[in-house]
Amino acid sequence: MFPKIALAPYRRPVTTEPMGQGRPVLVVPGMASGDRSTAFLRSSLAAAGYKPYAAGLGRNLTISAVKFMALETLLSDIVDRSDQRAILLGWSLGGFYARVLAQRHPEKVAMVLTLGTPFSGDRRDNNAWRLYELFADHTVDHPPIHDDPATKPEAYTVAMWSPVDGVVSPRSARGEATERDEEVKFPFRHFEMGCSRSAVRRIVELVNERIGKLH
Repeated sequence: MFPKIALAPYRRPVTTEPMGQGRPVLVVPGMASGDRSTAFLRSSLAAAGYKPYAAGLGRNLTISAVKFMALETLLSDIVDRSDQRAILLGWSLGGFYARVLAQRHPEKVAMVLTLGTPFSGDRRDNNAWRLYELFADHTVDHPPIHDDPATKPEAYTVAMWSPVDGVVSPRSARGEATERDEEVKFPFRHFEMGCSRSAVRRIVELVNERIGKLH
């Protein structure tokens, strides 16, 4: 999957029904990744009529209060520019940011989708927590942002999880019924969730299918 991530900016976008009507979508990459990894997903969203935005975090290694503040500013700019509430799409660690952004700014967010994000239960219930702590100046249990990602945002919230993830446990990415509006079984490996052609097609189609729920 890593070659697909590396080549993401050069891949031809997936073609789906153009239902976006300019709705802004902020896409936040996963752990140890940057905006390059989400380029194929963003171009496919653009082809469907959405207005996708890169997170601009650089390499997303850990939870950072400074980067979170930058995302809050970006979200405000996006919403002011488009005069529409945004869709937030977070892959893995990026979903932590997406959920907390939506919790803090319900008036700016219409929908939240997470891809293999360990937002629920024990934060050590995945195979990446030790790697995370190698990069971080904090433990996974005590990030510098004290919001609880398991708290369901007001926005319509979709948790996409995989039985073959290989990094994040299905239970942690699926969450409890009170922590999201919908859980969607997404049968892809963790590192292909945002770059596999079939995975990206399913993501864009799902956004299209749920757009009627946005108000």
